[in-house]
Amino acid sequence: MHTFSGPLTARLALLAVLALPLGGLKAAPDPTVRPKAKQKPANELIQKQAKPKVVPRVLEIANQSNTRIYVSLAKQRAYLLVGDEVAIDTPISSGKRAGMTPKGSFTVLEKDKDHRSSVYGNFVNSRGQVVRAGVSTKIDSAPSGTRYLGAPMLWFMRLTWDGVGMHVGILPGYPASHGCIRMPEDIARLFYERVKIGTPAVIGD
Repeated sequence: MHTFSGPLTARLALLAVLALPLGGLKAAPDPTVRPKAKQKPANELIQKQAKPKVVPRVLEIANQSNTRIYVSLAKQRAYLLVGDEVAIDTPISSGKRAGMTPKGSFTVLEKDKDHRSSVYGNFVNSRGQVVRAGVSTKIDSAPSGTRYLGAPMLWFMRLTWDGVGMHVGILPGYPASHGCIRMPEDIARLFYERVKIGTPAVIGD
């Protein structure tokens, strides 16, 4: 039996490879490269936060003269307390980076039901339509013909003069704010009604 050898054999081998369909040759996976973890949808993360808990018996006696606030950054919860009893236990969303929401002892410095941010918001035109969203007055300049409109922070309770406070906001299930403590709207109102300027607030682990 005759066997082909030499250049002809090499050409036939090359033609055989070229005849393979695209994708026929696949590189072996690199065992050192780990696949990226799939990001979980926000609604799944939200479900991981237990819903607000209100204790009617304690809430009934809570007023601006006998309440205090405690915020747990680790648990992402805020508590309205009367003495050592919990009137409200609620999920929150605090600063997205460590230190954005400072730890320590504070007092409520200001209350403003319809507060708007002086730093974060949108640039809008004369008709109030958003031209640029999600801007910061610290780094962004208003385009010609626009004005700055601060993001709404309903039921705002200021804790620092640097802008940190408690207010209504989106709770994605993890720390996501610029430093403020976001709360569900109905819960923020209950806190607001039962604290005063001077009410003590502690932010801890």
